[in-house]
Amino acid sequence: MPTQGGNSVPWPRVSYQPTPWAGDLDDVPRRHQSKFSGLYEAAIVPPIETARAHLSPEIRAAADEATAEIARFDADMSAGISPLPAILLRSESASSSQIEHLTATARAIASAELGDVSRHNASEIVANSRLMEAAIALADRLDGASIIEMHRHLMQKSRPDIVGHWRTQQVWIGGRSHGPHTAEFVPPHHDRVLTAMDDLVAYLARDDVPVLEQAAIAHAQFETIHPFPDGNGRTGRAIVHSMLKAKGLTRDVTVPVSAGLLLDIDRYFAALTAYRAGDPAAIVECFADAAFAAVRNGRRLATELDEVRRRWQKSLNVRSDAAAHRAIDVVTAQPVIDVAYLAESLGISDRRAGDAIGVLVENEVLTQIGSGARNRRWQAPDVLRALDNFSDRIARR
Repeated sequence: MPTQGGNSVPWPRVSYQPTPWAGDLDDVPRRHQSKFSGLYEAAIVPPIETARAHLSPEIRAAADEATAEIARFDADMSAGISPLPAILLRSESASSSQIEHLTATARAIASAELGDVSRHNASEIVANSRLMEAAIALADRLDGASIIEMHRHLMQKSRPDIVGHWRTQQVWIGGRSHGPHTAEFVPPHHDRVLTAMDDLVAYLARDDVPVLEQAAIAHAQFETIHPFPDGNGRTGRAIVHSMLKAKGLTRDVTVPVSAGLLLDIDRYFAALTAYRAGDPAAIVECFADAAFAAVRNGRRLATELDEVRRRWQKSLNVRSDAAAHRAIDVVTAQPVIDVAYLAESLGISDRRAGDAIGVLVENEVLTQIGSGARNRRWQAPDVLRALDNFSDRIARR
């Protein structure tokens, strides 16, 4: 029987139930049809509402230290430059999407924020930002309805047919598209999803579990249930941030935990597998280490952006209340802009916004991209470089 970090008390493990498959075999070559017919093994997810993880002293200490580090990071970053919370949220959205093999440059993501739909991955990352925003906004009521609402923000444009409800079909991870028989893992049959999610919501409501431990275990349980046809990974990681906010560990800042998970993605997936086998220690330790890595990378990004802004402010020979000076916060948070965006952000006319952009171009804060009256946009290369450096530090793992 699996143990938890060396402790003999078991965590409830996933069991499996033979389940009949009624999929269409018309597109399956005749020689392979036997592989995708008959019974398959679907998971039965055990309830965890009252379960208690008995972790080793070493893992619990690591989780406690990571929790304290997250709280310090939130306090320090909240007192930093005003655009930083938005920047960190977008960085976490990009990292969480990267786990799902959705990558894009900082410029592509910022352009997608302005409505450019020419790059699919960038649009998906922007949708994930909306999911993260919803997760934080809904943190005060972590229930089934709020989780469905989070998922809607992620998938409503790309898959409107699957939003607004739990899945009504069998899903599986790995294997072939013909059926679940050769999959690496088959989540529970959709008839079991509602009960499993009600149990998870009850676990989320507990106040007797350390916050990071609770978030890690809840995430693993959510990924095991896989309650949606698509978008489970990104929604599950967004729930982590909702929990950190709900439990008071973070107030204003999104800690880029997914960036930490990306440093060893194989370990992350192995920890999810170990959790299903009855050992929650690996996922708790994985999240603790990811939190430390996220804070290190997040602090470095904040330092780079602070240096950029200091250089800009030194070069600008304008009053502190001038539109060009006020625009610094805007182009730090949104490093690709057009006249309309800046005008709306600052509450000024298009003419004054255009004048401010001209000043920023003269002082090498912005450079123009695109041409023509309708397509003109401007980018902040220094900010884009800092954001791409953040991603590159993950890629060099």
